[in-house]
Amino acid sequence: MSRPPTAAEADAYSATVRGCLLGGAIGDALGAPVGPMTREAILAVTGQDGVRAFLPVRFGSVQGAGLITGDTQMTLFVTEGIIRARVREDRGLGLTVGVTHHALLRWLDTQVHSAPTGRRDGWLIDQRWLYSRRNPGRTCLSALPAADAERFGEPAMNDSKGCGSVARSAPFGLLAPAFGAEAAYRFAAESAGYTHGHRIARTTSGALAYLVAQLVDGADLPRAVDATIGFLAGQEPDGETLRALVAARRAASESDPDAAVASLGRGWVAEEALAIAVHCALRHPEPDRLLDALTLAVTHSGNSNATGSICGSILGAAHGAAALPPPLVYRVEGRGTLLELADDLVLEMTAAGSLHGDYGPDTGWTDRYPGW
Repeated sequence: MSRPPTAAEADAYSATVRGCLLGGAIGDALGAPVGPMTREAILAVTGQDGVRAFLPVRFGSVQGAGLITGDTQMTLFVTEGIIRARVREDRGLGLTVGVTHHALLRWLDTQVHSAPTGRRDGWLIDQRWLYSRRNPGRTCLSALPAADAERFGEPAMNDSKGCGSVARSAPFGLLAPAFGAEAAYRFAAESAGYTHGHRIARTTSGALAYLVAQLVDGADLPRAVDATIGFLAGQEPDGETLRALVAARRAASESDPDAAVASLGRGWVAEEALAIAVHCALRHPEPDRLLDALTLAVTHSGNSNATGSICGSILGAAHGAAALPPPLVYRVEGRGTLLELADDLVLEMTAAGSLHGDYGPDTGWTDRYPGW
């Protein structure tokens, strides 16, 4: 931010950050149990209303309702990485996106070890509940070990455009007050490339960050989507992500919402996942219809947790944490960690001068968030 925010501005920003992170986790947890199912099979379990409450799911030895997947795990680590990248700015280097690559390597530790090993720093890596495999994407599991060994900070050597790169990219849009929407797009696209080598994965991840940045800056959802489409038209006039978002906006006016979702794909690849999430958000843009949007985003024959997570991130950023359904807020796994990280991002964005810097006090902040 170019000046210290007023109390009202800080409160509004806090509601947005909390809503984005918590909304993404709720959408992820709603979709997790039904991801492998067809829409017809889902409705056979839930009735014609679709998924409107957390259903039980099992990940290895962990079972329960409201459990998150690897998409939210990675989003947590990316958010921590963003804070650490901001701390690194004290060195006069600007925001170094490679710090989020380091964050993804910390996430990888939680997938290959059963408990903290002491080889990584910061506080998030010590959260034992994160040491659980939650259907992590094969692309991430294969790309990150190579980075840890010899390709740190370099793009992944694959041609994947899986949706996992998009589902973790919303936090970059929360940097809008300091850097603007175009920078958020660039940051997210670069970070996506650390695991997903396809151009569309980078473009679509950047598009989600740009959309969230528009919401942070005060645009309503339809205007934010239009701005994102306009930006993409200037970047790649014939791009697949642009066409997917145009189709999502057009489909929002069709009479059959379920058929409209099906027309956009199944959400396993980047542009389809974003299109489905944006369509569902546009179909029900009002704060009091947020659960309807999430239900539509997960009750389909596709990658329900990814589309639910992206939709929840968008609507949480649009409306703030207070609009999220209370019965889902209190039951979603990891709520304490999610909100702690959200509040720390707000502190870093609004009060960094009081927490760190060459001439700032020794508060312990840089032990909590080392700048690498």
